[in-house]
Amino acid sequence: MTKIAILGANGRLGRAVAKAFLDVGFDVRAITRGGKVPAELAGATAAAGDALDRDALIAATEGVDIIFNGLNPLYTDWSKCLPMAENVMAACHANGALHLFPGTVYNYGSPTPRVITEDTPFHPTTEKGRIRVAMEELFRREADAGRVRTILLRAGDFFGGTGTGSWFDLVVASKMNKGVYTAPGPADLVHEWAYLPDLANGFVGLAQNLDKLGNYEALNFPGHPVTDLEIKASAEKAIGRPLKLTLMPWWVLRAGSPFVAMWREIVSMSYLRFEPHQLASARLEGIIDTIPHTPLDQAVAEALEDIGVATVANRSRAA
Repeated sequence: MTKIAILGANGRLGRAVAKAFLDVGFDVRAITRGGKVPAELAGATAAAGDALDRDALIAATEGVDIIFNGLNPLYTDWSKCLPMAENVMAACHANGALHLFPGTVYNYGSPTPRVITEDTPFHPTTEKGRIRVAMEELFRREADAGRVRTILLRAGDFFGGTGTGSWFDLVVASKMNKGVYTAPGPADLVHEWAYLPDLANGFVGLAQNLDKLGNYEALNFPGHPVTDLEIKASAEKAIGRPLKLTLMPWWVLRAGSPFVAMWREIVSMSYLRFEPHQLASARLEGIIDTIPHTPLDQAVAEALEDIGVATVANRSRAA
């Protein structure tokens, strides 16, 4: 049985990926700082490991075949990203493990290309974008040196899955129980979203088709390139009533950004809310046969239920 360690198993992405691998019979080791397995990951083995402690991380991942790197520091503390990545490379090398990693669109900077392919060059224009590029350069160097094999799957903003912390629950759906849809940018602008259960199954598909992949691969995950008007329509179907459209008050965040660190970081990446973009892949479907894709209406309904917004479906079940 293939053994996979999930780094960041308490996080939203880590939980989704761990569950997807459990569902297809992998031996899953959920690694968290406290060494406790989230309740929804029954069947996984718990292990304690701190990504900033190289020796502890190597020990926590001993004997695994694959390490999924779902680590993500606080949005205000990305200085830890590269040291964590270096420690993950050390753990992969020490254990002879494959490295699975989720990429972002931060690498492309502003103006963001309308369609991002696997051949689109990086042009980071923010500190977070430069950090992401440096991480991927590290992974490629390790692969080219024959030390660590990396398979990267690049996705847009997450929605769905358990937990909080995404644009979807913090902004878009934050007032939906009061009948309000909050658009983070122009409502008719195409933005790339990744429904987490789909993305997690994409990683499973790659792990099951390693014979079709090289020593370093950076692939795109085409998720839901949709407008807020489309998401709003799906949300209205899910909750069974119309929603009032409002816009996120960016002027408040911009005015307060000199004084609030989180707002400053969000504002630095705000261009992604005003520049249309979507991911395309020329290779993914040929590798995993079928790209996981939950229809938008279903994905939005399930995502709303996950964060406690009352939908027609959950009201019917409660009746």
